[in-house]
Amino acid sequence: MLAYIATSIRRKLTFVMLGTAVVALLVTASAMIVYEARTYHQTRVDDLVTQADILGRTSAPALTFNDPETARENLAALRLRPLVTAAAIYTPDAKLFADFGGPDVPRLLPSTSGREGYRIEGDQLLVWQQIRKNDQLLGTVYLRARYELLARLQSYLVIVGLAMLASLAVALAVSSWLQRTITEPVLDVARVAQQVMQRRDYSLRVRKTSNDEVGILVDAFNDMLAETDRRAMAFEAANANLLYEMRERRSAEEALKIADQRKDEFLATLAHELRNPLAPIRNGLQILRMSNDGAVVARAKDMMERQLQQMVSLVDDLLDVSRITTGKLVLRKGLVLLQEVLRNAIDVVRPLIDAKKHTLTLGIPTADIELDADATRLSQVFANILNNAVKYTEPGGTILVTVKQEGNTVEVRVADTGVGIDRDKLAQVFEMFTQFDASIERTHGGLGVGMALSKQLVEMHEGTIAVHSDGVGNGSTFVVRLPVGVCAVRAVPLASSAPRRSTSKRVLLVDDNRDFVTSLAALLQLEGHDVRMTYEAMSAVTVAENFRPHIAFLDLGMPKVSGYELARQLRAQACNSETVLVAVTGWDKEKDRQMSREAGFDLHLVKPVDPDQIIDAVRNAAAAH
Repeated sequence: MLAYIATSIRRKLTFVMLGTAVVALLVTASAMIVYEARTYHQTRVDDLVTQADILGRTSAPALTFNDPETARENLAALRLRPLVTAAAIYTPDAKLFADFGGPDVPRLLPSTSGREGYRIEGDQLLVWQQIRKNDQLLGTVYLRARYELLARLQSYLVIVGLAMLASLAVALAVSSWLQRTITEPVLDVARVAQQVMQRRDYSLRVRKTSNDEVGILVDAFNDMLAETDRRAMAFEAANANLLYEMRERRSAEEALKIADQRKDEFLATLAHELRNPLAPIRNGLQILRMSNDGAVVARAKDMMERQLQQMVSLVDDLLDVSRITTGKLVLRKGLVLLQEVLRNAIDVVRPLIDAKKHTLTLGIPTADIELDADATRLSQVFANILNNAVKYTEPGGTILVTVKQEGNTVEVRVADTGVGIDRDKLAQVFEMFTQFDASIERTHGGLGVGMALSKQLVEMHEGTIAVHSDGVGNGSTFVVRLPVGVCAVRAVPLASSAPRRSTSKRVLLVDDNRDFVTSLAALLQLEGHDVRMTYEAMSAVTVAENFRPHIAFLDLGMPKVSGYELARQLRAQACNSETVLVAVTGWDKEKDRQMSREAGFDLHLVKPVDPDQIIDAVRNAAAAH
């Protein structure tokens, strides 16, 4: 039987469903039979006890007046109860007083009365019920009736059995209908599998009819057939695929070589860009040592400042790329005018434009266009785009900047008449370290990170940047789209750099970099300030207590005692509680600035610090005091 069932999934499912139904029906039937037995038993007992109680009440006067005839008449009413086979009333001394029944009554009646209650003897139910009046025992009623529990259970079992058979028949019919949703897809899989094996046709597929586990099975089977089909086709086309793979390998090797070459070019360019400014700076230092000619010295200073600014810009670009890549760059947004942002960017690039004698044409609306943006970062974006336009355009070229607002979006276009970009390379413009003309990059400097950085900054402003070109020799156009912003806070304008009247102040410098402290002290002394220097934090507390500086510049990363702890100690001194504390450090994360504020610093400057920032900080402190 089990072997027969095991050969068909349909029979297995039918067996499982019917087995489950049988178990459920058996449990239900058992519960119903037990309930029926208990109900019948309790009903019979209660009925007989009630009847005995009624007979006792009606026969109490007969016992009182010793009237057996009346008692027998009362018992005769039991002839209407066919289940009662015998009845009797006994006196308090357990003697038979009156009886009821047929010829066999004497044999069925006990010789004396029993204890009040009931018991079952085979198919007979016996009940004794005392007759009392005013707590006086008058006698006992005895009833004997047929107890047909087994017969009743047998008939009930027949009914339940028939109901179970009918239920199983219905369950079989319903299961046969419902199981098709499971068996038919599985049988379809089996049929298709047999056809595939017989015909070796891997293009066959099973029709999916549901999204349940069976549907997953069908998908997996079809995927397996598809994979097998692909592998069979690949095996048949082995030679063609081999050639394709060889071409792919050569292409991958070429891409790897290009990436490796780009890495080498980047490292070489980085070394070149870092070394390039050092030579003129070194030459400028030598000129300062050897020459007393004011004009020569001034030119040397200007040259050194330009080269230093180039190095700072280079390092800033690399740091910005690192911050964006790690998600640590934070925009300081506020309401800014697009016209001011573009004006600042043009001012940065203006010397290069003039040097190459380009014509810059502006098509900028006079009506204010406000953006919710970081003005510095957005100016950096447009300066990078303009710088590229200047670099890649031959002298005497034209650069056109236009602005157009459409609804809640503003579009800035920067078009040039430069060398243009090959259409195949347009997608690489915004890739990191990409340089299409290394000779131009070497002429003007750069690492190839400007456009990649610009793209990321624009996207951080929820905008887009794109480039268009009709090919080499046809110029290029960069398009930046930004949302017009509505912000509750207007960007704070930079403090005016107009010179203030210099007032001599006491300045404390604390840094473990001796050259930095010495050079900064010399700069401040030239401004007429009284300067004290110390190279470690532990002695700075004593120096500050005696010197009582108006302003103190503290390095944060000193050994043993940090600049944060030193600031707290200085703030704790009553004589230095009003001293302006300035953090000078290479740490520029938002958490670093927050820690500076919490430690009591008034200002946070990032190395390399522009000397003008130092001088302005001292002048502002002078104005405050």
